[in-house]
Amino acid sequence: MIKRILTSAPSAFQKNIALLIGRLTFGGMMLAHGWPKLAGFAERSSVFPDPIGLGSATSLALAVFAEFFCAILLMLGLGTRLALIPLIITMFVAGFIHHANDPFSVMEKSLLFLSGYIVLFILGPGKISLDHMLFGKK
Repeated sequence: MIKRILTSAPSAFQKNIALLIGRLTFGGMMLAHGWPKLAGFAERSSVFPDPIGLGSATSLALAVFAEFFCAILLMLGLGTRLALIPLIITMFVAGFIHHANDPFSVMEKSLLFLSGYIVLFILGPGKISLDHMLFGKK
């Protein structure tokens, strides 16, 4: 039992469960940020921050796309790596551009999301995903 706990190599089952938990956690928490932006789109579109000069409405639309729609795809494990690209870009912009002059405690949340999304991008969706069900079997 102790040897199993101390081993550095997870079993295939453990890896797939961990990837599922990561996808559901990072996707679900981001969904909680994206839904209010989608629900209040009309009210927010003229006052939303525009950190890279695309306009407030465009910046909000891109944030909603990533934080709501891509978060759902991430949770489902459908087009996982493609869905992670907008999420990675959004969290990079939030952390390093929008919050660039803020204290670390303010940019920390976006950097935590960014690191989780990069890890998921590298590892992929795992076997407990629609990607695997649709494209993983040979």
